[in-house]
Amino acid sequence: MNIRWFGAAILVLCSLCGFGPTMAAAPALSPGRAYAVRVWGPEDGLPQSSVISMVQTRDGYLWLGTLNGLARFDGLRFTVFDESTTPGLNDSRIVFLFEDSKAVLWIGTETAGTVMMKEGRIIAPEQLSLGGLEHRLISACEDAEGAVWLYLANGDLWRYHRGHFSPLLVPGRESSQARSIIQETNGPLWVATSLRQYAVEAPADGGSLELHVPQELPANRNDYLVPSRTGGYWRLANFQISKGTNGAISEPLTRYPWEYCGCAIGAAVEDQDGNLVVGTRGAGIFWISPEGQVASLSTNEGLSNNYVFSTVVDREGTLWVGTDGGGLNRIKRPHFTTIETNRSWVVQSVCPDAEGGLWIGSNGESLGYWKDGVLRRYGPAEGLAGPFAQFVKSVFVDRSGRTWAGTRGSGLFRLENERFRPVPGPGLSRAEVQAIHQDRSGRLWFGTARGLISWDEHEWKQFTMREGLTSDVITALAEDGEGNLWVGTRRGGLNRFRDGKFTAYRRTDGLPSDDISALWVDAENVLWVATFGNGLARFDLREGRWMRFTKREGLMSNNLGYIVEDGDGNLWLGSNTGLLRVAKKALNDFAHGLIKSVPCRAYGKADGLTTLECTAGSQPGAARGADGRLWFPTIKGVVSVDPARLTPNPIPPLVTIDAVLVDDEPLAANGATRTITLRPGQERLEIQYSGLNLGAPDRARFRYWLQGYEKDWTEAGFTRFVRYIKLAPGQYTFHVTACNEDDVWNSTPTSLAVVVQPPYWRTWWFYGATALSLFALVAGIVHYLSTQKLQRQLAILKQQEALEKERSRIARDIHDQVGASLTQVALLGELVETDKDLPDEVAAHAQQISLTARETTRALDEIVWTVNPSNDTLEGLINYICKHAQEFLAIAGLRYRLEVPEDLPATSISPEVRHNVFLASKEAVTNIVRHAKATSAWVRLRWEANSFTLEIEDNGCGLADPDAPSVRNGLRNMRKRMEDVGGTFSLTRGAEGGALVRLVVPITKSHSAPSGGTK
Repeated sequence: MNIRWFGAAILVLCSLCGFGPTMAAAPALSPGRAYAVRVWGPEDGLPQSSVISMVQTRDGYLWLGTLNGLARFDGLRFTVFDESTTPGLNDSRIVFLFEDSKAVLWIGTETAGTVMMKEGRIIAPEQLSLGGLEHRLISACEDAEGAVWLYLANGDLWRYHRGHFSPLLVPGRESSQARSIIQETNGPLWVATSLRQYAVEAPADGGSLELHVPQELPANRNDYLVPSRTGGYWRLANFQISKGTNGAISEPLTRYPWEYCGCAIGAAVEDQDGNLVVGTRGAGIFWISPEGQVASLSTNEGLSNNYVFSTVVDREGTLWVGTDGGGLNRIKRPHFTTIETNRSWVVQSVCPDAEGGLWIGSNGESLGYWKDGVLRRYGPAEGLAGPFAQFVKSVFVDRSGRTWAGTRGSGLFRLENERFRPVPGPGLSRAEVQAIHQDRSGRLWFGTARGLISWDEHEWKQFTMREGLTSDVITALAEDGEGNLWVGTRRGGLNRFRDGKFTAYRRTDGLPSDDISALWVDAENVLWVATFGNGLARFDLREGRWMRFTKREGLMSNNLGYIVEDGDGNLWLGSNTGLLRVAKKALNDFAHGLIKSVPCRAYGKADGLTTLECTAGSQPGAARGADGRLWFPTIKGVVSVDPARLTPNPIPPLVTIDAVLVDDEPLAANGATRTITLRPGQERLEIQYSGLNLGAPDRARFRYWLQGYEKDWTEAGFTRFVRYIKLAPGQYTFHVTACNEDDVWNSTPTSLAVVVQPPYWRTWWFYGATALSLFALVAGIVHYLSTQKLQRQLAILKQQEALEKERSRIARDIHDQVGASLTQVALLGELVETDKDLPDEVAAHAQQISLTARETTRALDEIVWTVNPSNDTLEGLINYICKHAQEFLAIAGLRYRLEVPEDLPATSISPEVRHNVFLASKEAVTNIVRHAKATSAWVRLRWEANSFTLEIEDNGCGLADPDAPSVRNGLRNMRKRMEDVGGTFSLTRGAEGGALVRLVVPITKSHSAPSGGTK
């Protein structure tokens, strides 16, 4: 930090804190506002305007202790922790903060003792939970062994090591309002009270609880001890500031610069340049160098309050100051300086001269000349007369040293003998002259609202739309390496003037806009075009190719006013959102497809600008002096910067994931969760993140990558959240990183694992079950088809077997019945031949032949009936049985009765069933005729759902000899036949004493019972 020092011998004058004489303010560090001060208060989200304590934790956050809660600050937003929102925090009045090397935040409250915060969770140690002001934490440090030392207001000293608290006895516990404990870098641990300072050694774990004091330093008054980064420590005692190292105290560097104010010390810290920064309670901030030089900052220079409670220097070197009632202050050394005497001017144009001076054209304040810290004004008394002469649009110093001034409506003026005189020329009377340029031949060009005007020291020429210009309103002029003059216009695009002719470039030719605000041709013969509202354009004069740069490509603004180049290959652009610096290499790399976005550094109020709005519509706009310093016109004066002294911020921002929202509901916050899970049905995922760049939080740019979903990094610009809709089930990793204001990227992204659970129909077990079911289904289908095929083959085989069986039966029946009958007929025929001379025998034989023929015919009829498939019905079977019984019983002379339903169901009967049932019934009828000695017989049919019953009954004598061979064989045959078709056979006594044969036959098709009847 460059600080303008003044000697300690000079009386530091400060305002009284209420208990001493009033004194004048100390001189500022430099003329005007030497520091850029930004203030945050309750209206910005700070819970209370008194910031009692501060610490920056390792994760980059700034933590603030106030009287209304603990606040975490990321540079843009405050997150508040208090009694109502944070379990375990029993007092919202936070008076001390300290973080140890294990990222534990120690929080000292005013009346509820000390608690610890780890990963967002509050832990309240029993040993430190005593209430009351006397038990509040006032100092803490960590020693070389990693033990935390806690010093309480009542003099109690606690040591926390490896999870255990040990109370330690401090020698000389006299009443003291000033207590501090520090670990000297590469030195001992020091404990200080108002009147004593001890170097102490910690007891071994488990050893004595008494401190060993190897040395004691004399002090009449101890105020503060501050460890130094380079070794040793700062000692503020006896109203003097000294440096201490391992017990040796240097000669005092200076007495307290605030001594004559009677102000106490509120806080002290060492900055990154090795200076001691002291915040006082009434006199503001003081810097003390190792050489004893002093600088100060108070409300006179922008500090919100001179009563300072806390100070912190963050990892980027920015100083933060907590005040009593003035909120939080951020103090930065500005990069830019402002000419204070024209801070209220709306400056349009600046131009340096060869003598080191700077000409300044303003809008309403006429013309100024600044040199050696003195501003001289030129107005009507110096010749700038006219109704609009005070509105100077352009000021230019040519190579001959002549100064030209173009006004908004009073024409062109030239300085002659310290007086400005009107310049005659075509179109210059009462003209608005807003651009002045001198080409390599020395010719001067003037851009006006009435066209382009040139002067070659001898002749004036005017060019308008009649000569080929696309617009008469000229806004910018530039000359390329081939001597072509480029003319920017308002709403007329760009014109190239060569060999007395104009060539137009419009939006239709690739120009991004027809409204040109500034032109610049660099040493590589590349034309840069700034536009009103459409960003920056690059025209490679060798390739003839346009490239456009807007906010989408990385610029901070699309509305550009002027262009100037520094000596390091950067273009500086004036905009309505601050000054922009862009490396030409980055622009060229983007134009050639080597990078995906253009890094752009924006400078604003935090860097020393008095306003973000730069002026536009004039040439020259910005200018570069002979010493390399750049000068920029703004609506609040002229600002300047030496680019060679701009030190880039080398610290990349730490990146945190602040919150995760699923379907607009918070799922995780504060980076406490490294893995999140989306359940089935949850569709919208939003991830919010921050870049902890406290010095310039609004300049952090981000890029993110959802690995597993996106192929590469996505440039997010300044956007601090990303949304995803309907992520496919799976596992992803979200990475996010950020760069600071100087395009220094954090090489270690912050990551978050994202697990999207699939619905049950997309789970592995469902896939497994489905695959198994599909396999089982396919196997079942294959088995079914195979089984059906086998069953069909088996059915065919059974059918073939049945057919063969039926053929065998038919053959057997034909052989047994027809064959035997024919054989009998043949024998009887032979007997007829033999007994031809015996008429009676011949007649008997003929009668027997006739009987045998009829029986053969009947047998053949039975065989044909059995074979005919049209008879394979229940009706066909019953009709045939009844017909046979009727004929047989009628021949035997027996009365008979047939009881059969009139309408039999159309039930199919297999030939085998039909054949066996018929033969069984035939056997029963035959037995009645041959053995029953009956006079009457009954044939009944009963129909049921799944079977039918055939009953054959007589009134005979019953079975006289059931053991007779013929009877026994007949019964066995009937039973066997019924068993073959799955039916049953029974023989019981009939109602009239005869025999009752019951044949029960199953059927496969059920029908409703038909109406009864008798045949």
